[in-house]
This record gives sequence, structure tokens and C-alpha cells, in this order.
Amino acid sequence: MQFEAKLAWQRNGQNFLDQRYSRAHTWSFDGGLSVPASSSPLSVPLPMSEAANLDPEEALVAATSSCHMLFFLSIAGQRGHTVDSYRDHAIGELGKNEEGKMAMTRITLRPEIRFAGTAWPSAEELAAIHHAAHDKCYIANSLKAEVVVETPLPL
Repeated sequence: MQFEAKLAWQRNGQNFLDQRYSRAHTWSFDGGLSVPASSSPLSVPLPMSEAANLDPEEALVAATSSCHMLFFLSIAGQRGHTVDSYRDHAIGELGKNEEGKMAMTRITLRPEIRFAGTAWPSAEELAAIHHAAHDKCYIANSLKAEVVVETPLPL
């Protein structure tokens, strides 16, 4: 299996050697979606970064959250639990890793899940579903960063 993303950036006549060029660029995907991207203003100051655009750090955090959610939904359904909504406020922490290099060192997922009907999982089963989703998530399995799921009770 392969997954593709295309990236495009243009200098557009800006002075390049002084490092004051725009980091804005575009990500394009096979379904036709194009996403405006940039470095984070936390890494490269404005105006060289475009604050409104998606940055790689945010994308990594979002991809981790999305992957976990997709497996959670599947596993919950297999276990007979109907999920009405799933929201997450995921936070990634950038810091120095064991080798002293800047890295995403921790991603915390804070899902809020609403179930339908009467077949709600117990707290123990909810934790087990999250654990199974984490074990199956391709993105989490690809990262060195610690991925933590904080599991409040279902809403």
C-alpha cells in the first residue's frame, strides 16, 4: 500500500539568501484536495510563515488524532456500541528528544465521545477500546513520540 502527497512551493522573486522568504506552500492529495500549508509561526516568525495555513506539526497531531478516532469508531461498533459523536482536542508538545534533537515528544488526545442507546461501554471497556485503537493506529505506531489518551467518562 502506498499513500501520496504532492507539495509545491515557489520563490516568486523573493530574496532567498537572507532567509526572509515565504514558507507558504500547498499540499495536494489524490482526491483533489489542496491544503494551504506553511511553517508554524512558532518556528519561523511572521511574515515568513502564514499563520492561517496548516503547518506540519499541526498536521502530525491531527493525523494522530484522526487515526485513533477511526480505529476507535470501528472497534466500538464491532463491540455493539453506537457512537453519536466524537470530538478531540489533541495537543502536541515539541521539545528535545533523548538525542537532544527537536522532536514531537508527546501527543495528548482528549476525546469526548457521545454514545447512543443503552449499550454504553463501562469505564473499563472504554479504556480497552482506546487501548486497542492505539495499538492499531498506523500513525501512532510510526512515531517515537509518546501518545497519551486521556479518557473522560462518555458524555
